[in-house]
Amino acid sequence: MCGILAVLGCADWSQAKRARVLSCSRRLKHRGPDWSGLFQCEGNFLAQQRLSVVSPLSGDQPLYNEDRTVVVVANGEIYNHKKIRKQFAAKHTFTTGSDCEVIIPLYEEYGENFVNMLDGVFSFVLYDTRNKTYMAARDAVGVNPLYFGRGSDGSVWIASEMKALHEDCPKFELFPPGNLYSSAAGGFRRWYNPQWFAEHVPATAYQPLVLREAFEKAVIKRLMTDVPFGVLLSGGLDSSLVASVTKRHLIETEAAKKFGTELHSFVVGLEGSPDLKAAREVADYLGTIHHEFHFTVQDGIDAIEEVIYHNETYDVTTIRASTPMFLMARKIKALGVKMVLSGEGSDELLGGYLYFHYAPNKEEFHKETCRKVKALHQYDCLRANKATSAWGLEVRVPFLDKEFIDVAMSMDPEWKLYDADLGRIEKWVLRKAFDDEKEPYLPRHILYRQKEQFSDGVGYNWIDGLKAFTEQQVTDEMMKNAAEEYPYNTPINKEAYYYRMIFERLYPQESARETVSWGPSIACSTPAAIEWVAQWKASNDPSGRHIASHNDAAPAHAHANGNGAVANGKANGNGTANGNANANGTLVPC
Repeated sequence: MCGILAVLGCADWSQAKRARVLSCSRRLKHRGPDWSGLFQCEGNFLAQQRLSVVSPLSGDQPLYNEDRTVVVVANGEIYNHKKIRKQFAAKHTFTTGSDCEVIIPLYEEYGENFVNMLDGVFSFVLYDTRNKTYMAARDAVGVNPLYFGRGSDGSVWIASEMKALHEDCPKFELFPPGNLYSSAAGGFRRWYNPQWFAEHVPATAYQPLVLREAFEKAVIKRLMTDVPFGVLLSGGLDSSLVASVTKRHLIETEAAKKFGTELHSFVVGLEGSPDLKAAREVADYLGTIHHEFHFTVQDGIDAIEEVIYHNETYDVTTIRASTPMFLMARKIKALGVKMVLSGEGSDELLGGYLYFHYAPNKEEFHKETCRKVKALHQYDCLRANKATSAWGLEVRVPFLDKEFIDVAMSMDPEWKLYDADLGRIEKWVLRKAFDDEKEPYLPRHILYRQKEQFSDGVGYNWIDGLKAFTEQQVTDEMMKNAAEEYPYNTPINKEAYYYRMIFERLYPQESARETVSWGPSIACSTPAAIEWVAQWKASNDPSGRHIASHNDAAPAHAHANGNGAVANGKANGNGTANGNANANGTLVPC
């Protein structure tokens, strides 16, 4: 990941203004510690902080066309860049090995109507000195962060993170995913318009091999790297499949010729946490070089302010999950690794969160997956990107490959529904697709391991410790006056209040607090899904480890089916029961 900042249409062209832009850009140096560059044309500035993952010996930005009349700064990975280079070999002289350089000939050939030709994740700003126009774009679902603001002089500011512009823009907002901004047209327009975006219920039959092949292709293309890399491995289904597919196909890649076929895997957790045990088992099965990092509850508490500074949010669930990831990223970078693959996105696409068990029908199930994917840029994408970029580590997420999204979201949601009678647990379609008896990707009990919320998987005491700590930091009197102190997105418990205090100190602007999505949630649900179960409306804790659907965290509860009935005990990964319990409609884990 890199960091970009563009300031366009400034009335002030002075050296002092240039120095200010440089100063703001340096706030993104953690994202790109390898090099920095700045372009200026009158009152237009394009700056970049580079993390060199592809072509580290070239590709410094800004990038230019042959006569330097078109300039680009980008934060991205363009996986089809070699194909595009061949397309323009006779028309364009490429001067770097950067995958992002292909943005320039595409623009020169197609104008602003080329963004959907890019296969990858990205945020970029392009300035054309010939007509003094500019455009900016963000990837399909917002894997890479981007913000948009306006200076008091009317200038437009575009930055990878809020911290680079929040002091200079009276008003700013999230740059919407799947959109481009055009100065010539004077506004935003969507470039990404898949069928699922309208939330119409699809009817395509489930094809397990199609789903498997789409995911394998997504992983393989993300092995495009010129630096050492690894995989994040919690031992759950998603990260384990990422690791398995990577290990299986690594030998076929250019990366293997440079770094060999040994795969490094990484996990973080409290001593004795579920993830440590599960990850070790998967690592042993796959034969990875496995790295296990431990942290204490106090380590996490001490990091909270840094996490909020880097993640730019006060969302409780995001901060809980970001903190262990933030600590792990520092350790990984210290080993000389610059890029990792991770498993974000599967739960949103396939309804993997356990609260989906309670979807009343396939129509509501599908609409909730659509809402979840649309919101990813404010939650899991934000967490994965910013918690790791804080240390100059790049995360790649194959489940959010544009082609894989199309396959997953065009499937008839009837196949995704939890159905105890048919032996279908959450994400059954993914588990079944990789259930290969002849050449198994994973041990069967891992393939059918139940979903674990990341912040729970690193150790249940992590959440309990956070609650106990924030209980001491926030008084009852403070909570009584919470609505007066924070009338916008009022904190509803002491943990949320504590995070909000830190956020407001770091980012006190009204626009800053408006970038954080807020509303009732049970175990990562959207507010709309709260309506599925009456008891959920009374909860003020977004955690969900105590739902009837969870196997280990709440032994008094049972695995519930879609209408809230008990499936006769806690179900394990292969659907067998191993306990007695009741379903009381309490919370469900992410």
